[in-house]
This record gives sequence, C-alpha cells and structure tokens, in this order.
Amino acid sequence: MPDVAVLLSVGRHPASGRARLADLDARALELALRLAEVARVHAIHAGDPNEPVLRDYLGMGIDSLTVLALDGDVSGALAEHLQQLRPAVVLAGCRAECGEASGMLPYSIAQALQAQLVADAVSITLRGESARVIQAQPRGGRRALRVALPLVVTVDRAGPQPRMSAFGPAQRGQIRAIAVAARSRAPSIPSDWLERPARVRPRRLLRVQGNAAERLRSIQLVRVASAARRIDADPMQAAQAIWEYLREQGLVEGEPGPDSPSRTP
Repeated sequence: MPDVAVLLSVGRHPASGRARLADLDARALELALRLAEVARVHAIHAGDPNEPVLRDYLGMGIDSLTVLALDGDVSGALAEHLQQLRPAVVLAGCRAECGEASGMLPYSIAQALQAQLVADAVSITLRGESARVIQAQPRGGRRALRVALPLVVTVDRAGPQPRMSAFGPAQRGQIRAIAVAARSRAPSIPSDWLERPARVRPRRLLRVQGNAAERLRSIQLVRVASAARRIDADPMQAAQAIWEYLREQGLVEGEPGPDSPSRTP
C-alpha cells in the first residue's frame, strides 16, 4: 500500500488573527482522506507540538499527527523527514496563511524528493505507478493529467471543501513529536535565480469579437489604472494619441478616416 503524506500548517483568521485550521491545508487533508482506502495517510506538521489547533486536524478523521518540533525554517526538516518516509504522493496547500507565505515550500520539497509537481489539484486517483490528477483551470475549467510517481500536489481554493472537525476524534487522536536535529537546513537557493522587487504587470486589452456592447464591456473589465495614460496636449493631438493606442491594442484597424484627428482641415 503506497504512502501519502499531507503537510499541515497553522492558519490565521484574516479578521481576528486567531489561530485556526489553514483552509488550503485542510483541503489538502480532505484529498488525502479520500485516498485512505488505498493508501496510508501520514499527517505532518513542523512547529510547536503543543499548538491546540493541531487537534482540529485530528478531528477531521486521522488517527495520529507527526510534529517535527523545531523553531525556525521548516523546509529543510520536512525535506529530510520526507526523504526517509519516501511517500508516493505529498499533498499541501499552495501557500501558508501567515509568515512568508511565498508558496515555495512545495517546490523545495519536490526538488528534494526529485518528484514532479502538479499545482491546483481538485482530485487525485492512484493507479499503480502513476496518478490521475484533475487540475483546476481558469474560469472553472478542468484538466486531467496522468503523472508518474512520486508526486507533489498543491491545493488551492478550487480544492474540495474540508469536512467538519469532530470533538471526539480530536481528543482521541495522538500527536507524535519528533525532535529535529540541528543539522536540518533549508535547501540552498540556486545561484542562477534572480531576485527583484515585485511589481504589478499591466494587463493588455483583449480584442473581443461581438457587438459594440460586448466590446465596451470587455474594456470596462480592465482596471483603469493599468490602461490610463495622461496626455497634456491640444484636443487634436490627444485624439491622435488615443487612436494610436487603440490600434496598438488591436481594438481598431486600418488608417484613420477622413474625420480622424490625423487629417487637418
């Protein structure tokens, strides 16, 4: 029977800031529980074993939870633990709810395990030495993938709704703490990576086929700030600049007509 590991973290409520189940990690655990009949599920948390929120994960239906007791970076400790466990599938939320929340942890784990990674999974089915993963696509689309094992899978808000946590199983479940050796370190960052401040990328206007109302609606959906351009010129020059901009975006074709600003009276 293959092993399935699910990585769990402690979330933070966006309004109150109180500790809670991490929503994306709970969705990943829901996917793992759906594989419980064909695989052994290992729930893993790196942090404080005395965190009360961990009991809520046990209440979702797992018998035990392994906690790597450490204070600091968790990626190195998780990578070492998973290299020893060698699970067929590792499930995790696509990002944490607190801390750096960079979303890089699953990719570091995949690199350490030399495993493939599939993002934004909706469901997963194990079939021998491979897995069939349904991946969420923009605007509600879905894509079926067949991926060889081992595999790292991340889950976002398109994942399944997690089940309620029950009080009885939460109290009966066991939390097994493992002291992490001081030699555990985070994976080194490749030297060819380029770090720079993030910036908002402008969104290009799309050419939309249809009537005038549909084209106007598509323009209105674009953020005004991304397409705004201030022109300090007389009306004729301003109109010419607007025409050129619309032509660059593919919203108009051809040369200006006889009443256009490029024709002087």
